[in-house]
Amino acid sequence: MKKLFLTGMVSFLAISCSKKETTEPQSTDSDDVATPVVSQASGQTMIETSDCLSCHNISERMIGPSYQEIAAKYSEKDIEILASKIIDGGSGNWGSVPMQPHPQFSKEDAKKMVEYILKQKK
Repeated sequence: MKKLFLTGMVSFLAISCSKKETTEPQSTDSDDVATPVVSQASGQTMIETSDCLSCHNISERMIGPSYQEIAAKYSEKDIEILASKIIDGGSGNWGSVPMQPHPQFSKEDAKKMVEYILKQKK
């Protein structure tokens, strides 16, 4: 009975350890404070799995501007500014409807999203 149990546990551990993790672990700095690990997801994936597509579309204006409109107005030099707008929200650049803040995204993830948006240039 003990051998059967141990064999089952070893098999379970081998299978569990071989599966690819879908979430990134949190690293800690010297003060044992959790710091976020940059996601391995692409900018497109992050956009598609968030609420971005509720207000934006690749080619058509909705509540907010299309990604093609954004790409036409901004360039690679604006990545920092646009990443901050994703995280902090903003208003006034595209009309009176404010963009809601998305503080759940790290600066690096927001930059990936902006890079994807800028690639939508016509």
